[in-house]
Amino acid sequence: MATATVSPPFRPESGVGVLDKASMLLGVLEVGPANLATLVSVTGLKRPTVHRLALALERLRLVARDSDGRFALGPRLGDMAVEARHDRLLLAAETVLPELRDRTGASARLYRRRGQLRVCVASAETPADGDTVPVGSAFPMKSGAVAQALLAWDEPELLCEGLRGARFSAAVLSGVRRRGWAQSVGGWEPAMATVAAPVRGPGGRVVAAVSLSGPVSSVTRHAGRQYGARTIDAAVRLAELSGG
Repeated sequence: MATATVSPPFRPESGVGVLDKASMLLGVLEVGPANLATLVSVTGLKRPTVHRLALALERLRLVARDSDGRFALGPRLGDMAVEARHDRLLLAAETVLPELRDRTGASARLYRRRGQLRVCVASAETPADGDTVPVGSAFPMKSGAVAQALLAWDEPELLCEGLRGARFSAAVLSGVRRRGWAQSVGGWEPAMATVAAPVRGPGGRVVAAVSLSGPVSSVTRHAGRQYGARTIDAAVRLAELSGG
């Protein structure tokens, strides 16, 4: 596969040579994936130096490989970006979640994924529902609409791992991707229904999920049809307000 032409990167001068060289490599990869020859050509660094630095950055997850074996920006950079905007996301939730609750009469919550758990990081409760979820509560990623919304856009290999032991199937997650929202009834409480939608961060990566929950008697067993669009709107607004 042909490699796109890349302009010479900005040459930093931090005073620490190895950091300057690593920064140059990341600057090239910021434009797009590149093979070793391109990194050497664009940076002007010696091939052994580029190779050594690229492998070191890969071990730190600051650099990864794409399907063609080229070097690319790694997942750790995305993780850092997510954490940097964490407070802004919670600040946005202080406005968006109460509005969603007041418009629907159901409890609105924001969840983030932590390994194999989903953690409630913000909420606007409707106490009459009898389904209060305190901030900090953690649940396995094996059941419910929130887990589906957080998993549905994972890379294939991570998706397969997430489906092991789950109470939903790959076909269910395909439907979530098609609609943009997930729905569950009785995921943890038999009489409760939940709708959830992904909140996206830099590059479109799913960084959280917003949910709307209430008794089946009020939100019905087909809550997605009634509240799916509103939940997606809330997720989009959360992303916009937090800089996603």
